[in-house]
Amino acid sequence: MKQPEYLRTVQGFARRELLGKDAYLDSLAEAPLPLYRRFADTGLANWWTPKEFGGLGMGLEEGVRIAAELAYSDAGAAFTLFIPVLTTSMVQWYGSEELKERHLKPLVAGGGFAATLGSEHAAGSELARITTTARREGDAVVLDGQKAFSTNTDFADFLVVVARAQDDPSGYLAVLVPRDTPGIAVDKRWDVIGLRSSATYQVSLSGVRVPAGNVLRGNGLRLLEVGLNASRILIAATALGIARRVRDVCMEYAKTKSVKGAPLIANAVFAARLGQFEMQIEVMANQCLAAARAYDEIAARPDAGEEFLRVGTLKQALTTKMFCGQTGWRIASTASEMFGGLGYTHDAVIGKLLRDMRYVSIVEGGDDVLRDLVFSRYVVPVSKRS
Repeated sequence: MKQPEYLRTVQGFARRELLGKDAYLDSLAEAPLPLYRRFADTGLANWWTPKEFGGLGMGLEEGVRIAAELAYSDAGAAFTLFIPVLTTSMVQWYGSEELKERHLKPLVAGGGFAATLGSEHAAGSELARITTTARREGDAVVLDGQKAFSTNTDFADFLVVVARAQDDPSGYLAVLVPRDTPGIAVDKRWDVIGLRSSATYQVSLSGVRVPAGNVLRGNGLRLLEVGLNASRILIAATALGIARRVRDVCMEYAKTKSVKGAPLIANAVFAARLGQFEMQIEVMANQCLAAARAYDEIAARPDAGEEFLRVGTLKQALTTKMFCGQTGWRIASTASEMFGGLGYTHDAVIGKLLRDMRYVSIVEGGDDVLRDLVFSRYVVPVSKRS
């Protein structure tokens, strides 16, 4: 079956810019990498943005295929390129028409980036405990606080900051903030163990003032839930891409490795393991695409924003991220054992793939957090939920 043009473009980009450059991509090089500008030159940057804002208007199903292709070569690059969907989807569904016109169009035209500032050290996964505040001052909103983990912040065009309303301890706001607004300070770039071609920062906000019209409509925590649906599914898709690469790396290794006088590729134990990998990869792919279709079905509705608010966290997004993270980790961990001592060195790419895979079960809600969400939202009977 012939690949669609957009996918061939992504594959060509990955071959030119990512594949075979593992040491460079794993080096924590200065961000943003020049290759991200070259991805924008393909015309695919921010591919999900609606056509009325200059984007391609692709659905999440296409996004899954793109993310998996990029992650095959480097999951950090994939993450950098798709994580703005978390930010832009909140603006798309809940920003004013003027706000969307002023920020989404230039983002697409310039092939730029956006970032979300939600997590904090003390609050951890309990986002209701965040201490960053937003206070009203006339026709402006002023933000103060510190955010722990935010990818792309330093080179983003704009940010969406989730903060507690100072005049209402139970209220939360999501506020669009241009990156060049005074009072935003990047404290440090985290030295992460995987996805090292991406850049995640700790950020301080001190007297950051923006117009009150920059506040998105609705409860900020609920908007963040909605935004996380798309990014969680694409994070799962990176596990799919990494797993495919792991499979192929194992096959290449098995052609040259000899066990008991015979090539490893002819070994029955090796064959059984690779057969197991292929079964798991197939199920991961089907699950990612099914979750994307569930998201796209809502996104196509004329009342999509309201329906997303009603649903909040999609069951398919939670279960797909959990399943792919856990399954991908089993694949990468098992594969690393096949390499013996070599698999525990930086000389073999399997170590990088193992570290890259680990993030899937940690970022945007660790598995224990998501298990609890699935239980409280989808297992406990409606009549007994708090």
